Order: sequence, then structure tokens, then C-alpha cells
Amino acid sequence: MPPGSTAERVAPMERPLTDPGHAVELDEVAVRFRTKRKDVTALQDVTLRVRPGEFVAIVGPSGCGKSTLLKLASGLLAPSSGTARLLGEEVTAPRPDVGYVFQKAALLEWRSARKNILLQAEMRRMPARQARERADELIAMTGLTGFEDAYPHELSGGMQQRVALCRALLHRPPVLLMDEPFGALDALTREQMNVELRRIWQETGTTVLLVTHSIAEAVYLADRVVMMTARPGTVAGVIEIGLPADRDYGTTMAEPEFARATRHIRDHLGAAVAAD
Repeated sequence: MPPGSTAERVAPMERPLTDPGHAVELDEVAVRFRTKRKDVTALQDVTLRVRPGEFVAIVGPSGCGKSTLLKLASGLLAPSSGTARLLGEEVTAPRPDVGYVFQKAALLEWRSARKNILLQAEMRRMPARQARERADELIAMTGLTGFEDAYPHELSGGMQQRVALCRALLHRPPVLLMDEPFGALDALTREQMNVELRRIWQETGTTVLLVTHSIAEAVYLADRVVMMTARPGTVAGVIEIGLPADRDYGTTMAEPEFARATRHIRDHLGAAVAAD
């Protein structure tokens, strides 16, 4: 194997130390719940840390607990054991200082794009003028200028997700959690959204934790990719993506590093599932 290759940089996540400099930190976390038929362990001994300003993608088989990790980081779900920390503080309740983008845009049909974005401000009781100025800034940043007054049914799927992204970023959250946000889009629109998200992340400096089923998407977007095992989900390994910070979509796809990274993640996940 050539020195410095992608495969050499794959290793299990080390146990994190308590460090207020970490944006997201999960320490030996497990999640168990009971169904009518049996007890289920969704996550087991998950250890993960994300540095401020970092873009980390999580990939793994369906049902391995990827979305559950985001709920732990945001405080929407409490761990059965272990500890979740956000910005150095233990997460014990839903956190207002995160942005969350879901699989569906979940826009209110009777509100325009701008008013859907400003819904965040109303819920958080942000000063009206400050919220409007921030909304205008995000509308311009995401290429929605000219569609501010359009209603959801007048917007394409990609535009609806841009509105959802603006809404999540309105309060300038230090951490943005994204749960398969582009999975329902067609291939070309998804590529465009990948490019836009990468650019917006570079402009805002927000820490991003992204769940995706697309290995190519994970490698293009992320600084690091976390690989999960099948249920009960745990961290099988993490890979550093050695691509340049400025990533043109077409050029990046042709990079040898992109091919090595995607191949290794695919092989690693296949081996983890086979061993389960």
C-alpha cells in the first residue's frame, strides 16, 4: 500500500477527552429502547468528537442509528448510557444553539419562502429588524433572490431545501445538524446542493455534522467521514479526506484521492456489515 494513502489513515475513533474546544462530543454513548416485541439497542459504545468549524459526514447501513446520533447531539434524545456534550457542556435538554435540517423541508404551505425562514425568528423571539436583515443575507447567499415571496408549491425541491437551510442558519448556530437533507432530490439537483452547501459552510464557518447514505456526497463535502456498523450501531472507523479545501465538483470527482476514499469507505462498510 503506498505511503500516505487514504487507507492508511483509517482508524477507530479514539476515546475523546472532555474538551470545551470540541463542538460535538459523544463519549461511550448507548441508546436502548423497548418495543412491544423486544428490547432494541440502537447504538452501542459510540465515541465521536467534532472540532469547531469542521465538516463531518456519517455513513452506514440503514437503521444503524445515524439519525439517532444527531438527536443525541441536539438534546432531542437522552442517551441510555454515556455522555453527549455540545460546545463543552453536557447535553441534558434540547439545545437552542443548533440548526437542524431534516430529510424533508417541512415548509408551511401558507407562508412564503421569506416567512418560512422567519418562522425561526418568531419561535426564538429574535429582534424583527435583525431577523429580516439576516434572512436577506441568507436568501442572497443561497441563490433564492427573486423567490422570496414564492410559496412552497411554487418552488422546486432544491429551492425548498434551500429555504429550510436558511431557516436553520437564521440564528447563526455554531453547530448545524443535517439528516439526509438531499436524499429526495434528483441527481443533478443533489449535486448542485452539494456545491452550494460546501460554499455556504466555507463562508459561515459553522460546524456541520451530516448524515448521508451517499458515499460520494460524504467524500465531496466532508473533512472526515465516520463509518458506522449495522445495528447496534457503533463507529467502525473514521477516514480523513485529503482533498483540497476548494473543491470544484467535476474536478474533485476525477481526483485519485476521491476514488481511493470512496472505494475504501465502501469496502470498509461492506466488511463491517459482513462481520455483524
